[in-house]
This record gives sequence, C-alpha cells and structure tokens, in this order.
Amino acid sequence: MARIACVGITVLDRIWYLNDLPGEGGKYVANNYKEVGGGPAATAAVAAAKLGAEVDFIGRVGDDDTGKSVLSELESLGVKTRYTRVFSGARSSQSGVFVDSHGERIIVNYPGPELPACADWLQAIDFSQWDVVLADVRWHDGAKQAFTQARQYHVTTLLDGDTTPQDISDLVALSDHAVFSSPGLQRLTASKAPAEALKRAQTLTGGLVYVTQGSDGCYWLKNGTLCHQPGFSVKVIDTTGAGDVFHGAMAVGLAQQAPTEEVVRFASAVAALKCTRPGGRDGIPDCDQTRSFLSLFV
Repeated sequence: MARIACVGITVLDRIWYLNDLPGEGGKYVANNYKEVGGGPAATAAVAAAKLGAEVDFIGRVGDDDTGKSVLSELESLGVKTRYTRVFSGARSSQSGVFVDSHGERIIVNYPGPELPACADWLQAIDFSQWDVVLADVRWHDGAKQAFTQARQYHVTTLLDGDTTPQDISDLVALSDHAVFSSPGLQRLTASKAPAEALKRAQTLTGGLVYVTQGSDGCYWLKNGTLCHQPGFSVKVIDTTGAGDVFHGAMAVGLAQQAPTEEVVRFASAVAALKCTRPGGRDGIPDCDQTRSFLSLFV
C-alpha cells in the first residue's frame, strides 16, 4: 500500500452555486449551497486515500468549530490527522467559493491569522515512514521543513506549485516533482508559454517540472523535451479542487513507481472525473472507477 504524507493547509469551503459569476457589485441568488472541507494538501490527501493509499495530513488548525469540522471530515474520509497541530485561541482557515453553471469558480480565502507559520515542530516527525511527501505552498515553512526532512531519507517530494505571495524557488529546489498551476508557473518564471516557463523552472531543480492547464491537460519536461497529456473530455459541473485531486492522484502513482506518462495520465483521469460532480471532494473516484474510465480511451 502506498504511504503518503500531505503537508499544508486545510480549509472549510462555503460554496455558492450560481448561473453566472458576479461581474459587479449587487445582490445575487444562489441555486445551491454546501459546506465541505477544502485546501490543497488536505484535498490531495482525501484523493490519495480514496485511491487506496495510507495517508497522513500534516497541518495547522485552530481550536474553533471550523477546525473541529475539517479534521472530523478528514478522519471520516480515511485520512489520519495524528500529526496535525491544534492551536488554542486560533481561527481556522475558510473560503467563500462561487461556482457558475459551467463549473468555473472564484475563491476568496481567509487564512487563519493566528496560526503560526513556524514549522520547527515537524522535526519530531519521522518522515522516513512515507513513500511520497506532498506539500502545498500555502504553508511555506511547513513545506520547506517537510521536504528537507523527507530528502534526508530519500523520500520522493511532490510540490503543489500554485500561486502564493511568497517566492517558492527554495521549495522548487527541494522538489523531485514540481507540479504548477498555470498562474503559479507564470508567477515563478514571468513567462506565459508553457515550454519556456517550464525550461525556466527546470533551472531551479534537479527534479521534474510540470504544469496543469485545465481542459488543455498537463505539460512536462522529460530530458529537455516537452511532453503533453491532453485533458479528458467530460461534462464539467464543478472544477473546485481539480488541481488538488490531480496532485493527490499523482502522489499515489509516484508511490507505486509507475512511469511518468502513466502517472500523469492516471492523475488527469482522476481530476477529470472529480469535475463531473459538485464540491471539491464528492466526485473523487476510486481506482476501479478510474481504470474503468481510462479503458474508454485505449
């Protein structure tokens, strides 16, 4: 069984479904509403667990109702939270998410302001117990500490390179696999063209670099050559969490030591299937569902 640690943030997502995303100030009526757990590393952890991996989520929450809710949901979905630290008097992170009828969304995150950035306490955790350590960039200190310890034991490191105000060059340097969103890669490299941007990112790491581009699929460099996995055509209901799910599925494939092309194809299928149902986690398929879906494209 694959053993994976996901380090980063966990968030309570409050999701409003509308016909169209707001384009100006005013009053709007939602067609539906739901509250679910979110956050890049946390949702990646749920995806990996759904795909059969043994998963730990390592992060920070407050001792408020939001923190209790997100940890309870993670545990109910098969993700262990034994290493997550609960901080007294702190507010947990939460987001407002607006989703239109085409599945596109706007996310407004409120990070828990009292959650300390310091990650020194991760030093007490034995990172040699995992096959892959995945980290998002929203808790920079945590990702850096986790990757530093993982690499000491030759444990594979996987970075979710999304947008963040901080420079993530040091995290990319510690990554065996750096998987960027398009905005994240553009922010890092100041280049919009996938090939040029990936080549610039490659100068920062000895690992592999990738960029996900929604329905256009995933690009990555292999021995200097640009490779491409097209996106799978599905009826999109909600793209919330699709990138996070891709990363979780990729962690599973890497833990199983599958070839890169197979790992990316598998992760792309898992992310596509997720988009066919509302919410960031409800549509995550298991391995059997994913294999069945992939059999349609042989």
